Formats: sequence, structure tokens, C-alpha cells
Amino acid sequence: MNEQSTRAEAPADQYVLTLSCPDRKGIVHAVSSYLFMTGCNIEDSQQFGDHDTGLFFMRVHFSADAPVTLDKLRASFAAIGDSFQMDWQINRADEKMRILLMVSKFGHCLNDLLFRARTGALPVEIAGVVSNHTDFAELVDSYNIPFHHIPVTKDTKSEAEARLLDIVREEGVELVVLARYMQVLSDDLCKALAGRIINIHHSFLPSFKGAKPYHQAHARGVKLIGATAHYVTADLDEGPIIEQEVERVGHDVTPEGLVAIGRDVECQALARAVKWHAERRILLNGRRTVIFA
Repeated sequence: MNEQSTRAEAPADQYVLTLSCPDRKGIVHAVSSYLFMTGCNIEDSQQFGDHDTGLFFMRVHFSADAPVTLDKLRASFAAIGDSFQMDWQINRADEKMRILLMVSKFGHCLNDLLFRARTGALPVEIAGVVSNHTDFAELVDSYNIPFHHIPVTKDTKSEAEARLLDIVREEGVELVVLARYMQVLSDDLCKALAGRIINIHHSFLPSFKGAKPYHQAHARGVKLIGATAHYVTADLDEGPIIEQEVERVGHDVTPEGLVAIGRDVECQALARAVKWHAERRILLNGRRTVIFA
């Protein structure tokens, strides 16, 4: 086999372009023409125009042969981005996103994400786990992942959050996942990680707040158990929703049974939210999300 045929059979590099901008004519034409002129091939393309906000959203998965590089693509696309006032990104599709998990004393979501990442079900690389307790240090260590114990008190909250941001910067973390991390984050931290931090909680809010929400739900005869994964904002538990999962329950399910079902739906909703974010399928649309799943 000669050098030329070997080069022809080599797999092309894969990239993902995501963008949002004011909706107007010519956006799709400009993007597709650019990709054609740069020798790229569109593998998959999705778009959505929101008549309520007047914004246009697009995700394009494309391939490119050498000598096209990520830096060249970003540099050459900038003019198109500017002309349409785009908020855009181009990233390699085959690179795993580096994420940081945070947990307190409920470990079901942590355990689920660790296993999914290990088995390749999630396209992520877990850079570390942060916890205000040490309960899951041994579990995390079994995956050969750094465990950071950062206690949080009223007096040390600002120092703890500063340490968290240091880890995010030092480890090149692109996404922080609150896998049942039971601490309220400051407004400053929420702003620093805007669009890069996901939380999971039961969907009984705002009806059943505080301690033992599943027991409260059982006392009221709730028939649906749900969970919501959303981006974190300064408005507690009110950030843009990414995914929700529900399961119907009967009158014979005990409070403990509701808790077990709740854990399952929390794991499912959070895993899908992390997967879609890591695959760059989510675009923010004000207080809502556009998801090209």
C-alpha cells in the first residue's frame, strides 16, 4: 500500500460548530458555504429559529481532512461570526470534556456518573471530585480520580469557593456537576461558572421544600416522582432546565420506595444532561435551553 492510498483512507478529523445569533436570512447558506470552501464535509446539521426571542440556533457536526486544524477553523470563521453577531464555538468532536463532580452525603448520582464515564457511556474525563465531606473518598479513589475534601462553614464559604475555582482553572475543567452537592453557591460563583455548572434535584419543588421531601410527597399521595437537571444560576433551583424525568407510582409505594425511585430518576436525568452538554448539544436561550439531542 502506497503513501497516497494510506492518506486517503485515514479518518477525517471531526468537529462541532455551535452558534446562536439574531435570526435573519442567509445564516445557513453562510455556514454551509464556509464549510464547503474550507474543504469540510457536513455530517449532521440541526437548526432552530425561535420566533419568541428572534434568535437562531445551530449545531453542525462536520469532518475535515488535513491540513485543516482547529486553530485555522476558528480563525477563518471569525469573520462570519462577526457579520452575523454570532455567539459561536468550534470544538473537536472526539475530545472528551473535562468535568468536575461535587457531592455531599448522597452518593447515587456520583456513583452513576463515575461508572458511566469509566465504561464510555459518557464522553467525559472526570478531572476530580470535590466534597464537603469524606464519605466517598474511598469510592472515588477506587476509580483513580483525585478527591478534594473542602469543608464548608459559614466562616469559610468564600475560601472554599475560591479553592474550587482554583481547581477548575488548574485542571482545565469545562463543566462542574453538582451530583447532590448540598451547599448553596454564592452569586459570585454562579456568575463565574455561568453556563458551565449543572445541578440535579427532585421535582417536588416548590411544593415540598426542606427535609424529607419524599415523605412529604407520600403524605399527600403524590402519584408522580420526578427529577430536574438544570444550569445553576443565582436564582436557587430556577436555572434553565436541561432535562426532566418522571415515573408514576401507586398508592402502595412506601416513603422509602419513593426515595429509591427518586434516586433512579435523578441519576437518569443528570446523566443525560451531562452527556448532552459534553456533546455540545445545548444552547442557552435566555431562561430556557435549545437541545439538539
